[in-house]
Amino acid sequence: MNEQSTMRVALTGDSLITRRIAVYEDQPTRDLMTRLRDSDVAFGNLEVVPNDFKGYPVEESGGAHLGAHSWVVDEMTAAGINLMATANNHSLNYSIEGLLTTIETLRSRGIAFAGIGRNLAEARMPAYLDTSAGSVALIACASTFAKGHQASEQRPDLPGRPGLNPLRFNTTYRIPQEQIDWLRTVAVGLGLEQRRLEAISMGSRFPPDNPAVFPFLDTSFLAGDKPATETTPNTKDIDAIATWVREARMRADLTMVSLHAHEQGATREDPAEFIVAFAHRMIDEGADMVVGHGPHMLRGIEVYKGKPIFYSLGNFVGQNELTHQLPSDYYETTRIDPGATPGELFRIRSQNDRRGFPSDKRYWQTVVPICHYSGGQLAEIEILPVSLGLGDAHHLRGRPKLARGAETDEILTRLELLSAAMGTRLRREDNTLRFTV
Repeated sequence: MNEQSTMRVALTGDSLITRRIAVYEDQPTRDLMTRLRDSDVAFGNLEVVPNDFKGYPVEESGGAHLGAHSWVVDEMTAAGINLMATANNHSLNYSIEGLLTTIETLRSRGIAFAGIGRNLAEARMPAYLDTSAGSVALIACASTFAKGHQASEQRPDLPGRPGLNPLRFNTTYRIPQEQIDWLRTVAVGLGLEQRRLEAISMGSRFPPDNPAVFPFLDTSFLAGDKPATETTPNTKDIDAIATWVREARMRADLTMVSLHAHEQGATREDPAEFIVAFAHRMIDEGADMVVGHGPHMLRGIEVYKGKPIFYSLGNFVGQNELTHQLPSDYYETTRIDPGATPGELFRIRSQNDRRGFPSDKRYWQTVVPICHYSGGQLAEIEILPVSLGLGDAHHLRGRPKLARGAETDEILTRLELLSAAMGTRLRREDNTLRFTV
């Protein structure tokens, strides 16, 4: 990217897309879609499996099994999205066959996507999007996923396992020493400690790296003055992802890192400790921005060393309750009569919109930041308030459109406060927020 060149990068959050979003002609929808289509790059997290319901549903789905028709990908591109993250807790909702179908669906359409692959190296590798304004690299990973959904490495004699690009993390709980002594007494009394030590002697388990840690029921406890939860990124994963960030810097004008993470700090609007450490490391390694999603609601924006970190962009499309088909496992998980239709299941689960997503407007309010780059450097971030239409009919809500009226102020005020807590001051300008470098 030369000194005179400019690039506009639009960012969206989670797309739980199961129906059309780009066919509507109302002004708020058209205005938003125009801004996405006019951007050189428009990013989104594809949080459904566009597999036409091929494959076998897994037991642990991370929520509803989000299978979808393959044409939802075309609907995303019709809305202007041309760069997609695919690593999330729903990537393997239909097992490996569903994942491979997703890869084929995206590749057959020539879509730039990152975060899943036929083995670990492929899942970790960047995707490249070349535009007339410059080239963008995307590395996508997830910290929230079921065991075994992460891709594995190939060997000379065996293929790797298809899956997603993992960012695992370590969790340690600090509690007073007397409580650790009590846990140790329980572990000894139940025979758990003896079995743990026997497993270590057999070579099937290993002691904690920190000898001060006491492992109890596969959970790590450490003595502390007051209760606290500490999380750190897995060293192997963060180092491997950093390697591909450095590679991407040599091959693109702009490097983006995407992280799908549900994990939280004190509240759902606060990122977990390891997420902040990961984001900072990616910027240190040369990433131009880190884009987070996963908790389905907004988190604050941090500007670290002049580079933006969007800890969560919330939902961009929220049509999970319009999922066309659901497997028997989900009926068992929700304890709902298997004779219920999918629509009835979601109605019963939400108690007629009194709990879950439909009961909290934060899941239905989001933003679309548009990052303006000049000569390869961030110049300004323009932030558009977006509504997903809570209060509309069930088959209409969940699709994005520019917010209007009082909802605009609600969204922008919330993001201002969340970002201010991270040291980022945004200025209000008409119906947008702006950050200028």
